[in-house]
Amino acid sequence: MENEPLIRLACFFGILVLMGLWEAIAPRRQPRQSKAKRWFSNLGIVVLNTLILRAVFPLAAVGVAAIASEQGWGLFNVLSLSPGPAIILSFLALDFIIYLQHVMFHALPTLWRLHKVHHADLDFDVTTGLRFHPLEIILSMGIKIIAIVLLGAPVLAVILFEIVLNGTAMFNHGNVKVPQTLDRLLRAVVVTPDMHRVHHSVIPSETNSNFGFNLPWWDYLLGTYQAQPAASHDGMTIGLTEYQKTPQVQQLHWMLLLPFWKV
Repeated sequence: MENEPLIRLACFFGILVLMGLWEAIAPRRQPRQSKAKRWFSNLGIVVLNTLILRAVFPLAAVGVAAIASEQGWGLFNVLSLSPGPAIILSFLALDFIIYLQHVMFHALPTLWRLHKVHHADLDFDVTTGLRFHPLEIILSMGIKIIAIVLLGAPVLAVILFEIVLNGTAMFNHGNVKVPQTLDRLLRAVVVTPDMHRVHHSVIPSETNSNFGFNLPWWDYLLGTYQAQPAASHDGMTIGLTEYQKTPQVQQLHWMLLLPFWKV
């Protein structure tokens, strides 16, 4: 646990660099906006969110998991579940909760105003997977902490989940070409870029599909899966209809103010 922040930081930068190189070598779509400006703002909001989270939740998810383990809080601690099953079940449960949270942020108007910051991006690349309003990040961490305490999720499960979720979010938002055969195989176990790109379509029925960030199974089981966009991946329009002619979408201050504007 002492090296957890360093491990997570190394994984974050490693995956970000690899995805950035992949996007440069084999892009899936041509960008509509200046990549430099978008990356500056999208990565800028990541830095801001990290600082805010550290201030609001100094222990973060891993610290809370450690306290829950020491105090014997949560279902798996009460049941004295052995480490292996507890880690696997915790990982699955946390992923399902993130899926439900994502559905909720689309379904409830107040939460959607926050989540629109993520969907307003007119391009779709690795940094889109990091672009979230600070208030959404705070709410998401609060939900995650409650889930960890109720589950009694082991520290290792939380560390693994945080690293994997962050990594897959960058992967499945990548503007990268994945061979169709490989994509079909990967969709059995992970959300792929082509699968999640559908979720960023301007068409509402497509926006409200493919909610998974990590595991695709919840979309399959609960009927929210859509295999392909109606207009094809090359022809589909990314973003939200109301912001297609709003160049400010790539500006950091615009992202922060968006939830409080009426459209």
